[in-house]
Amino acid sequence: MPKSLAFLSFLFLAITNQASAQPESGASLIDEASIRGHVQFLADDLLEGRGPGSRGDELTQLYIATQFETLGLHPAAGNGKWLQPFPLVGVRTIAPPNVVFKNGDKTVSLKSVEDFMSTIGRPAEKARLNDAELVFVGYGIEAPEYDWDDYKDFDLTNKVLVMMNNDPASDPDLFAGRRRLYYGRWDYKYEIAAQKGAAGAIIIHTTPSAGYPWQVIQTSWSGEEFELLGNEGKRLELKGWGTEEGLREVVKLSGFDLDALREQAESRDFHPISLGTTLSIELEGVVRKQNTANVLGLLPGSDPELSDEVVIYMAHHDHLGMGVERDLRGDNIYNGAVDNATGVAALLTMAKAYGQMNPPPKRSILFAAVGAEEQGLLGSKFFAENPSLQPGNMAAVINMDGTNIIGRTHDVNVIGYGKSNLDTIVTAVAKSQKRIVTPDHFPDRGYYYRSDQFSLAKIGVPGVYLHSGIEVVGKPAGWGKQQLDQWVEKIYHQPSDEYSDDWDLTGALEDTRLLYEVGRRVANQPDLPAWTVGDEFEAARKTAIESAANAN
Repeated sequence: MPKSLAFLSFLFLAITNQASAQPESGASLIDEASIRGHVQFLADDLLEGRGPGSRGDELTQLYIATQFETLGLHPAAGNGKWLQPFPLVGVRTIAPPNVVFKNGDKTVSLKSVEDFMSTIGRPAEKARLNDAELVFVGYGIEAPEYDWDDYKDFDLTNKVLVMMNNDPASDPDLFAGRRRLYYGRWDYKYEIAAQKGAAGAIIIHTTPSAGYPWQVIQTSWSGEEFELLGNEGKRLELKGWGTEEGLREVVKLSGFDLDALREQAESRDFHPISLGTTLSIELEGVVRKQNTANVLGLLPGSDPELSDEVVIYMAHHDHLGMGVERDLRGDNIYNGAVDNATGVAALLTMAKAYGQMNPPPKRSILFAAVGAEEQGLLGSKFFAENPSLQPGNMAAVINMDGTNIIGRTHDVNVIGYGKSNLDTIVTAVAKSQKRIVTPDHFPDRGYYYRSDQFSLAKIGVPGVYLHSGIEVVGKPAGWGKQQLDQWVEKIYHQPSDEYSDDWDLTGALEDTRLLYEVGRRVANQPDLPAWTVGDEFEAARKTAIESAANAN
C-alpha cells in the first residue's frame, strides 16, 4: 500500500477509534452556540408566541420532531410517530367593563382587567350569576393530614367563595412553613371550590402571596383558556381574581375588615363567614376545540436488563401566543424566550450530546417536549395519564422550564430539594463543577407545583427541576437576586420575554451540562431513584413499581 494511503488509513482509524472511545460523559458536546441558536428560532416573532393550536405551535412541533430525527432518536409516541396529539377545548371570556358587588342599597364597582379578572369556569358561550352571595373561606383549604378544614361542612352551594392566595405560614409546623404546597396553588383552590358546589371563586391577589405582580394575572387570564377535552366533574361558573385593594373595598362594603378576616383565617378554628354581599354578572365566551401535541423521541438504552426503564428529559414547548391588546411598544406577541424556548433549547442540545454517546447509557432516554403547560400543565398531564410506558419504569424526570441568562453562578438552585435521593446525584455533579447546591430561594412561590415535573410526581416519578442560581460569578452579593426579581416583575408572561444577544448564557451552558450528567448517572446506576421516606409522592411510586413488576 502506498505510504500516503497507509497514512490516510491510519488517520481514519484513529479518528474512528477516538470517536468510539470518547469520554464516558460527553457533557463537553453541549455548546452555547446550539443553545442560543435554538432559542433564537423558537422565540422568533414568526412563531407568534407558540400558543396551543396555533400555526406557531405546529411549526414548533415540526421543528422539534425534525431535530429529533436528525439527531438519530426513535419516534416514541406510538405507531412510529413523533407526535402524541391531545385535544383541547378553549374559551375566551368577554367580561363586562365593570363588576358590581351589592349589599343592600350600596354597591362597589371594580373595573375589569384593572381591578378584577373574570373567566368562565367551563367551556361555555355564556355564564351567569344572579345575586350569588359571597362567603369568605380563608385559604380555602381542606387538608386532613394537617387537621385543617376551612369549610367545616358549611353549605356553599351556589355561593361565590372569596379566598386568600397561598397557604397558612404563621406556624412553621403547618403546611411546611414558608414553603408553598399544592394547597396554595390557584388551581387547587378552584378545584375544591367546584367540589363544594360553589358557583364561583375569587382569589385575592397580592404580589407576595402569588410570587408575581398583578400584571401577570392580567396577561395570563385575559386570553384563551384551555383545558383537556372531555374534562369531567363539577365546574365553576366564574373563576375570578381581584386586587387586594379592590377586594378590600368589597369586604368593607360587607361590614368587615380584610386584615381582621385574614388574621382569623390563620387558625384551625376558622369558620366560613357569609359576607352578605352579592354578585350578579354575565359573561360571554368564545369556545373552540383545538389540538396540540407532545413531541416524543427515544434513545434506546444499551443494557438488555435496564433498557425498559427510562430517564425522561422534559421541557414545555408552548407559550401564551398572541394577545388581544398590545403593550406600550405596540407588541402583542408573547414570545416566551426564557419561558420556555430556553428549556427546549437545552433539551435539544442534550439530545444531540446523548446521540453521540457510544455506547448509549444503560437505561433508555426519552426526550419529551410537551404542550399546553401554560394552560395548567396539560401536556404533561396528558402524557402522565396516557403514558407510552409503565410509570414504574420511569426512572426519573429532569424538567427544564426556563434557564439561566445572567451568567455562571456559584450555586445550583434545586426546586423541591429534599424530596428524593436525586439530590445526592445533583450535589455530586455540582461539586465536580466546584459549585454548591441550595434549596429553593423562593419557597413561598410554590415553584415545584407550577411546572411539568409535578404531573409525573403525581404518578410516582421523582424529578429534578432547577431554577437559576443567584450567586453570580464576578458580581456583588445580591446582584443575581435583583436580576431575577426584576425579570419576574417586568418580563414574566409579558411580550418583553424576548431573545437578546446580550444574554450571558455561560450559566445556562453549565446548568445544561449538569443536568446532562445527572441524567447520565441515573441512566447507568443499578437502582431506581426513590422519594424521601414519608414524601407526599412516595406511595404513588411504590404502587407504580409494583404495577410495572406485575405487568412484566
